[in-house]
Amino acid sequence: MTGYYDIVLGLIPVALLGITAALTVVGISLTAAVPIGSLVAMGIIGHAMFVNTPANTADETRSARPPINAD
Repeated sequence: MTGYYDIVLGLIPVALLGITAALTVVGISLTAAVPIGSLVAMGIIGHAMFVNTPANTADETRSARPPINAD
């Protein structure tokens, strides 16, 4: 099953190369298209790192005592 971070890893080169190529075809010079494509790729990386953080909830500290039963 493809997860969020697998998609992010795939989108980084697609954004960098695809947007650069598309902007070059449209008529923007290569020296302007590469920074624009890299800004989009950086935005994807920033979203993956800071907005949708790779926090693992299973790493929470656990008590040595068993849970108190309600019975």
